[in-house]
Amino acid sequence: MPLAPLLVIAGVLGLAIGSFLNVVIHRVPRDESLVHPGSHCPNCGHTIRNRHNVPVLGWLLLRGRCADCNTPISARYPLVEAGTAVLFVAVAARFGWSWELPGYLYLAAIAIALALIDLDVMRLPNKIVLPSYPVAVALLVPAALLTGDPGALLRGAVAAVLLYLLYRLLGAWGMGGGDVKLAPLLGFYLGWLGWGAVAIGAFAGFLLGGLAGAVLLLTRSAGRKSRIPFGPYMLAGAFLAVFAAVPISDWYGTLLSASAY
Repeated sequence: MPLAPLLVIAGVLGLAIGSFLNVVIHRVPRDESLVHPGSHCPNCGHTIRNRHNVPVLGWLLLRGRCADCNTPISARYPLVEAGTAVLFVAVAARFGWSWELPGYLYLAAIAIALALIDLDVMRLPNKIVLPSYPVAVALLVPAALLTGDPGALLRGAVAAVLLYLLYRLLGAWGMGGGDVKLAPLLGFYLGWLGWGAVAIGAFAGFLLGGLAGAVLLLTRSAGRKSRIPFGPYMLAGAFLAVFAAVPISDWYGTLLSASAY
């Protein structure tokens, strides 16, 4: 089937999901309901009108301010919506019309929510991480059966255990409990793609986290004992592997072959 319609669908879906993720990012850390009350201004409490709830466009129409009390509305809201749409389009381009596509779109959605929540409150909520396990199984098991690749599930399960053990070991050196709970989920998704994706995703997470920590230390934005959220770097590393594990593995293999002569 043509890819272009899928990309359009993914983009529109990403905008809508991104709008919902803004609610998730704001309310889950506060243990608030995602359903009641409806979207409202946190300053004056007025309900947001439907026309102002249109992703990205609503914020532009309001010029970044509440229609009732004129309080500034953070630019992060439209950025989350647009960013989710871009990531959904990228994932759709990566997997095309495939049975595993819904599973990786779900991973993209929770990745955005978890990364921003971790940056905000330095916590990866169980309310998002733990339910994602049965969701991943429900989405990827049928995909494996329909594509005739049950080995991907076994590989994902083994990768999940390995990353859990790795992060559990690192927990003794300060790795957060939320990171330990997230690691097997990422391992399951990366293992589905192959061992190269597992290795690259895990390594990239540590590399990106280390580089970010070094920058914070050099700019004196954090000290040696400061807590730094690691979830965003785990997730960024995982998606680097999702999109680029094959070319990175090929490049590394070429280096090894060249060094052998």
